[in-house]
Amino acid sequence: MRPPRVRRVGAAVLVVVAIETVAVLATAQDALRFPKPDRPVARIISPSYSTEEIRDRHGEAERVMDHLGIKPGLRVADVGAGNGYYTVRLARRLGPAATIYAQDVEPRYLRGLVKRLEREGIRGVTPVQGTPGNPKLPRDAVDLAILSHVYHEIENPYEFFYRLWPALANGARVAIIDMNKPTQDHGTPPDLLRCELATLGYREVDFVSLAPADGYLAVFAPPETRTAPGSIRPCTR
Repeated sequence: MRPPRVRRVGAAVLVVVAIETVAVLATAQDALRFPKPDRPVARIISPSYSTEEIRDRHGEAERVMDHLGIKPGLRVADVGAGNGYYTVRLARRLGPAATIYAQDVEPRYLRGLVKRLEREGIRGVTPVQGTPGNPKLPRDAVDLAILSHVYHEIENPYEFFYRLWPALANGARVAIIDMNKPTQDHGTPPDLLRCELATLGYREVDFVSLAPADGYLAVFAPPETRTAPGSIRPCTR
C-alpha cells in the first residue's frame, strides 16, 4: 500500500500551509474595520498646494528641512507627493545616495512626477502608488514621513496611520505641514490633528509656525505598538 501523499511531500505541504496562512492574515488585515473621522474630508483637487515660486520665496521647504535636520543618510517618504515640491528639494538636500519614497494615491500625479524627475536628472526617488487607506510603503524603510498639505484629504486618518506604522523604522518621525483652518477648507486645526493621532498612540514632539510661509509644522513620534482598530475612539467636533 502506498503511503499517503502528505508524508512524501511533508515539507512542501508545510510551505503551502505557510503561504496560505500569510494570505489569510493579509486578508484579515484588509478586513479590519476603522471608525470614520467625525469631520469633513477635503477633496483632492490639485497636485500642489501653491506655486513653488511663492513657497520658496517664503522659505517653506528650507525652513522645514532645517528644522527636521534633513541630512544625507536619512530615509524619507514624501506622502502625498503630488507634483514633487518636497521630493525634489529633499533629493537635492540628501544627495545622489538619497533614499526617498514619493507616495501618492493619484496615478496621474505620480506619472507627472516621474517625468519631472527624469527631466531634472534626479535620482534616488522611488515612486509608490498608495490607496486612500494605505500608503503601501516598505516595512521598516522610513526614518521620516512628511505629509505636506495633505492630512485633511486623507479619507480615514485612523486607518491610514495604522497602516503607515509598519513602514516607520525605530526612532522614526512623522512631520505634518498644514493650515490652521477647518478640514473642509483644506486645513487641519492643530487640536484636531493632535487628538486624531493621539487615539493611535502617536505623540507630538514638536510644533512650530512656518511664518512667513503658510501654516505650521507638527512632528509626531509613532507608538511602540499599534492600537487595535476596535479600541480606536474617533475625536468629536
